[in-house]
Amino acid sequence: MGSLIDTLAFGPGLDIAARSRAGLNMATAPENQDNFVVIDGGGRAVFLHGETEHTVQLAGWPRGHVRVAVLDGMGGHGHGRQAAEAAVAGLLRLPACITEQALGDGLDDLHQHLQRYFAVADTDAAPKPPGTTLTLLELRHGLAPLLYHVGDSRLYEITDGHARPLTIDHVPATSFALHGLLGEDEWWQQVHGEHRAQISQAFILGNALSDPQNLASALYPLQASNLPPFLRQMADRRAVTVRTDATYLLASDGFWACAEPAAWIARWPALLAAAPSSRACLDALFGTFIATPPAGIHIDNLTAVALRFRDASHGNIDETALPENII
Repeated sequence: MGSLIDTLAFGPGLDIAARSRAGLNMATAPENQDNFVVIDGGGRAVFLHGETEHTVQLAGWPRGHVRVAVLDGMGGHGHGRQAAEAAVAGLLRLPACITEQALGDGLDDLHQHLQRYFAVADTDAAPKPPGTTLTLLELRHGLAPLLYHVGDSRLYEITDGHARPLTIDHVPATSFALHGLLGEDEWWQQVHGEHRAQISQAFILGNALSDPQNLASALYPLQASNLPPFLRQMADRRAVTVRTDATYLLASDGFWACAEPAAWIARWPALLAAAPSSRACLDALFGTFIATPPAGIHIDNLTAVALRFRDASHGNIDETALPENII
């Protein structure tokens, strides 16, 4: 079955596909609290609402600018899907951002707005508000993409023989590393070699990275000034240098929620090597995961956005491929 993503226009310079599904076994599938956003170079967006793909045309979107994001909602008051959907709605309202400052300020403002919204809207007595991960790339025409990252979804760069994470999981192990209580080898083992279902920072929820004993309402961006040396190259908010020989994957943690995630992820380069397109990459990734799940799998939602950059313009589009009615 086709996806609304197939109707988007990126032109020859950029190849993007997205997919989301609720767990492995559709007979017992949980609610899909994941979400994604893809906005093409003409302002047409595809996203999930009510676990179903929807599309909308954004007014005034600058030609050639592209936005992609993966979100993984988390329970709190039982509103994980609604939290992710509210963040998606905010991403559709957020104007295209050219600078790192504009992107960070806009999304921080959205985080605070949604905190207030859920605080007012929620009448349950649950101990904490809902939240969502947010891993986003802002693809600026002619400039390096901008990354904004909160939570434990990830951005990977996959090349011949290597699947390299470009983001840091906001989990207790990272908090320990920030405070000098965990070294490089131990951090990599706990974050990428094991499955641990805890999170220390999420969009809307707030952060327990700066102080593990308290949940603060503000986000705590990881950057050179607070990261240990072995993690400084993966700051949460930065411009990302991309390669035309790589596949970039934004994904929710259902893809590595297993007993030996490092061994499974090490298979990705070979799985994707023969894929001629981003859509074929997702066919290979989802197909293999579902047909032969890695050992010790924890059933979770699966969401991924795959990107390939065909030239150095990072989203340069062929205007003749765009619908005529785009402003």
